Amino acid sequence: MRTISLRLVSFVLVVLAMCMAMSTVSPAQIRISVGFGPPPLPVYEQPVCPGDGYLWTPGYWAWDPDFQDYYWVPGTWVLAPEVGFLWTPPYWAWVDGGWFFYDGWWGPTVGFYGGIYYGFGYFGSGFWGGRWEGGHFFYNRAVFNINVTNIHIVYNGSAPHFNVNHVSYNGGAGGITARATAAEEAAGRERHIGAVAAQTEHINAARGNPQLRASANHGKPPIAATARPGEFSGQGVVNAREAGGEYHPPANRPGAGGEQSHGPVVHPKDLGPIERNNVNTGSEKSDRKFQKEQDKLIAQQNKERDQLQKQQEKEHQQLQKQRAGEARQQQVEQKHQQQTQDMAQRHTEQRQQLVQKYSAPASRGGGRR
Repeated sequence: MRTISLRLVSFVLVVLAMCMAMSTVSPAQIRISVGFGPPPLPVYEQPVCPGDGYLWTPGYWAWDPDFQDYYWVPGTWVLAPEVGFLWTPPYWAWVDGGWFFYDGWWGPTVGFYGGIYYGFGYFGSGFWGGRWEGGHFFYNRAVFNINVTNIHIVYNGSAPHFNVNHVSYNGGAGGITARATAAEEAAGRERHIGAVAAQTEHINAARGNPQLRASANHGKPPIAATARPGEFSGQGVVNAREAGGEYHPPANRPGAGGEQSHGPVVHPKDLGPIERNNVNTGSEKSDRKFQKEQDKLIAQQNKERDQLQKQQEKEHQQLQKQRAGEARQQQVEQKHQQQTQDMAQRHTEQRQQLVQKYSAPASRGGGRR
């Protein structure tokens, strides 16, 4: 995969005006300073649907700026937030010299998801997993893994025959060349909502699992899919059968093993600079207010980084004075690593919450072959 030079970060979330009780929200576009594309999609089986009303949300690669690494968000079954709503998966795209991440959303019609072949009803365009009818979701057994003992509203529909590929991004070198149709663009303008709370918790759990980082699993995550959000152990967990293809990240990145690698993140000084976000609320006053709050938040987070770094350095000095043994030193380093990772995750969540504050109203809702 061709390495692409890093570009300036921008984070764009587009929010359209609310009209009466109806709102129309454009899919979020998140520009991230990633100099290389995500790994191919892994090959895995779909876990059995846990119950009526659950819809499949495909797994995908997300980016962790604190560890400068992609991590796998396992596919999972999620309760639809509203009757009649379907999930449009997120996707990566190379646009105007930068990587954009288009977040997923719930709405009455499945929109454009980059032409990515996620499998299990998402074959690059449209949705073939089932349909809503009379307030109930009818599952297509030709596509979904359904236990008819637990779910009775099923039918044996058709499934289109597409050439299976594992490319995980649109555009750029080797990417999918699909473009949104007029119908898919119209779907993006319909009223819709973002990921529900259960999905957000699922994403955070994936981000906090070192085994799901691409540098650790090389494109073959040990947890490829789950029966329910956030349940990363037990019978409902499915491992990846194989990686979707070779993955060659740049050598000069953390965890890649190159001569210029910065190594694992153990102390705050090992973290990269805090990435700044941009929002476009349609109001210059609101945009300026966001930037002001963001400046204050980043200043506070940098202060917390410095404080933790000084605290850890002080503990190192105490170990030297005590002439602590190797076992004790390793124990302290493990503690420092956990402290740093917890802080980094908390800071990322704080920045995400700030962006969400100025974006669309929050939802109240709870494979690949």
